[in-house]
Amino acid sequence: MTANERKHNIPKGERGKNPAASEILVEAVNLRKYFSTPRGQLHAVDDVNLKIRRGSTMGVVGESGCGKSTLGRTLIHLLESTSGQIMFNGHDITHVGRKDLSRLRHKMQIIFQDPNSSLDPRRTIEATIREPMMLSKHYSKAEMNDRVDELMNLVGVDNRMRRAYPHELDGGRRQRVGIARALAMSPEFIVCDEPVSALDVSIQAQILNLLQDLQEQRNLTYLFVTHDMSVVKHLADEICVMYLVQVIEICGSKRIFENPTHPYTKVLLSAIPTTDIHDKSKRIITKGEITSPIDPAPGCRFANRCMYYKPGICDQPQQLEEIEPGHMVSCCRVREVNLL
Repeated sequence: MTANERKHNIPKGERGKNPAASEILVEAVNLRKYFSTPRGQLHAVDDVNLKIRRGSTMGVVGESGCGKSTLGRTLIHLLESTSGQIMFNGHDITHVGRKDLSRLRHKMQIIFQDPNSSLDPRRTIEATIREPMMLSKHYSKAEMNDRVDELMNLVGVDNRMRRAYPHELDGGRRQRVGIARALAMSPEFIVCDEPVSALDVSIQAQILNLLQDLQEQRNLTYLFVTHDMSVVKHLADEICVMYLVQVIEICGSKRIFENPTHPYTKVLLSAIPTTDIHDKSKRIITKGEITSPIDPAPGCRFANRCMYYKPGICDQPQQLEEIEPGHMVSCCRVREVNLL
């Protein structure tokens, strides 16, 4: 994001595209993650298909419990998938051995939601940033010291904080340390798991600007998990909408605000707060019970709450289908009104 683009508050979906972003870096194919419970199989990620282009940001939005964070953690092998396929840089990484996974950790990292709980309270800031380099065993002590200095300067943490502990820093600085730790091994892909939701609004803007600057400088690729549509509008190149552990719509960030197609996407957009007193748009209120993620029945997961529900039609298995270039939707109503 250039200074001019930030000054004029240009949404990311409307900025000039990175020429390298046409290359697919991360791909999920029919990805599933289930957990066994006494009541049955809990579907945490169910049959997800998506592609993330190099140097771009894929925003993942949806209400709490829809599987956003689990998807991100499964992609980088913090959780092992139940079935499906994960591709990284053209290579199948679905099932990798311990040595391969260790090498993969250098290229795929995560920034956690709450820096207060993700940083070890017994480690100094210096030790926290240094830890990934020590585990890799590729750096000398002098190189690690230089690298810590470089990373702290990069994320905007004063060098005098090297020997401080996390509790001595405010939330914004703690999250900057978390970002520095994620960058320690020069990764290509970073999962940003709601990295600003635990911060004050004024600090959120600083962290978002930092992430955008780092992406521009280092050609980073982000999966940005959030429930805030107004944040993802300005940050993401593409937006993936999830509902009850399934992807229901994928579209360019600009286009999805112009032409939301799935009923649930329209619900999310209607909930965005506005300060315009002349705005006549109405919030869409959903009714009905949320479907259980434990052994859910086939069919649309949103059917119980959908204003367009039709028995028989919406009870059939749903698949993502392209309604226009780059715009994928999983909705029986789209087929019914012959938009395909």
